[in-house]
Amino acid sequence: MQIHRAKTKLLLLTGLSILLTGCNISDWYNGYYAERTAIIKAHKERDAYFNAESPEMKELRKKNHDYCSDLASKPENRVVKRGYENRVFNQPMYVGCMEERGTPTFGTYESRQAEKRREERRARGEIVPGG
Repeated sequence: MQIHRAKTKLLLLTGLSILLTGCNISDWYNGYYAERTAIIKAHKERDAYFNAESPEMKELRKKNHDYCSDLASKPENRVVKRGYENRVFNQPMYVGCMEERGTPTFGTYESRQAEKRREERRARGEIVPGG
């Protein structure tokens, strides 16, 4: 009778330890939850950027988007990429076109803001140039 009870306890303890080591709460929090939160934050920032534009700017952005996406999609402007026979959309050309026509993408805006923050930190002495 004691052997049967010991086997049950050992089986229960082994199963519980396997289950708990496989599902670590910190892995879930640092992985899935943090990634989901970062995505939601990025979407909110992007939406705020586009919603802050005037109606005229939104109309200009729409026209520029149509023009620039057509330009970057043309067969002669597509970028060669391994595994794609017909080449792929020319994203750098699209971004440059949008910026030249006065409606920069959110990515361009974000990189400009990051550069401003770096310059401010450099001016305060938090970042040493060249180091």
